[in-house]
Order: sequence, then structure tokens, then C-alpha cells
Amino acid sequence: VQLQASGGGLVQAGGSLRLSCAASGRTVSSYAVGWFRQAPGKEREFVAAVRRSGGRTYYADSVKGRFTISRDNAENTVYLQMNSLKPEDTAVYYCAVKVDSDNYYYSANYNYWGQGTQVTVSS
Repeated sequence: VQLQASGGGLVQAGGSLRLSCAASGRTVSSYAVGWFRQAPGKEREFVAAVRRSGGRTYYADSVKGRFTISRDNAENTVYLQMNSLKPEDTAVYYCAVKVDSDNYYYSANYNYWGQGTQVTVSS
């Protein structure tokens, strides 16, 4: 499966962005999907994930209540709606997929990765 992340950009604090992760090669419904981010000088960190079934979602405490992950299997795409953005949300955001059904929080458990999209939040 190939993943293409898009939707990043420059936004003021308090604004919103919607990131997209488009899959090709295989249907995204075959996988659990996660979003991670990496800020300069920091390690990649978990942001959100959705189970293969799409029924249950997982969020980092830092984004809970502000970000929403969703999937549109008909479009073969997973979205990350980001509201009330803060300067500390600035990072490159990556989407990734995994075959198995646990350990959603750890990047090492994901099998395929997209190329990343830059999100910059100005204060």
C-alpha cells in the first residue's frame, strides 16, 4: 500500500486544518491507521489512530478534544481534523497503517508510512 498525506499548511493559533491520508495499492479498510508527528529536534510522537473497523479511535492527551480522526473507506482515505490549533502542534505529520489490532500508540508497530505533510501554527 502507498500512502499520500496532504492538507498541511500555515495557520494561526486557534485555526483549523484537515489532513488527508490517501491510500493506493490496497484498500485502507484492510488496516488500522495512525497519525504521528515530529517536531524539529524531537522524536516522532503518536497523535491519533483508528481501528480497522473504524469503530474505536485513540488520541494523545495533548490533542484530545481538538483533533478528530475519521476514515472514508469509499474514498480510501483517512482524515485528521485539527481544530483549536496551537503553536506546539507545529510538526511534520505522518500517516501510517498497521495490520494487527493492538499497540496503536507505538510507531514501530506500523508497517507502511506516508511521506509527511508540514503543519505550522503561528502565535
